[in-house]
Amino acid sequence: MSDEAIQIIARGPRAVAEAAAAALEADPATEALTFSILEEDEDHDVWRIDAFPTEADEQAAIVEVLKGYPGLRVLVEKLADADWLAMALSGLPPVRAGRFFVYGAHDKGLAPASTVNLRIEAGAAFGTGHHGTTMGCLQAFHDLLKAKRFKRVLDVGCGTGVLAIAAARTGTPIAVGTDIDAPSVRIANENARLNQSTARFVHAFGLNDALVRKDGPYDLVFANILAPPLVALSQDIKRALKPGGLTILSGLLRTQERRVTAAYTSKGFRLVRRLHRDAWATLVLQRP
Repeated sequence: MSDEAIQIIARGPRAVAEAAAAALEADPATEALTFSILEEDEDHDVWRIDAFPTEADEQAAIVEVLKGYPGLRVLVEKLADADWLAMALSGLPPVRAGRFFVYGAHDKGLAPASTVNLRIEAGAAFGTGHHGTTMGCLQAFHDLLKAKRFKRVLDVGCGTGVLAIAAARTGTPIAVGTDIDAPSVRIANENARLNQSTARFVHAFGLNDALVRKDGPYDLVFANILAPPLVALSQDIKRALKPGGLTILSGLLRTQERRVTAAYTSKGFRLVRRLHRDAWATLVLQRP
């Protein structure tokens, strides 16, 4: 693919958009795709998928999948030759999820005195707090904190580090994040320093890595990734948790809840709670 950045936009009714998003996530040719789905017009039932292919083959695969849903209007656009990521982030408003207030440098002056304020700079990493999955994780964590504190927290697929940083900022002495993407680990450690947080982040390729195991077993494990790896990691997450420990899972569509829940209940986990935001789901489960 050329250096030109491409965005693919698909609009249609919620049921069609959710089905298409699930198909994109399930297709091997697009399983690593960065995309989002959100409600654009509630009155007219218009939902929107935004996809950002990085290769010509991936772009073709996305269009092919979306063509299978006649109810969608699909548009392929060239993004302007600019730092479009920075521009997009500068236009994002700060968000609040429970006690947590997530903002970027451009909104520093808006942080309230009464919240746990997290300054998160995304760079090339996922997790500004605006996505429904990240907000779902923060809200679920906020609700759990009403009843207990967690001494050891692990964030699998940490992205910007926002979840482990949130844990450290609310009293967790050992908050560890891990990611297979080295730039994300670097960005997460930078965000930890920005927030004067004790959270630390390591580059690792699985939960059996010595850098991950040495601080376990954990009281709480976050995993805000995608449905297939959530399913694949169910046994590893169980091993990483203390008996009775909790896991907060997200990165999955509502249509994928049953599949992910079944993978964990088959390992003895008990479903504690589910949260929904737009088309996305967050699950809270407890290890036996």
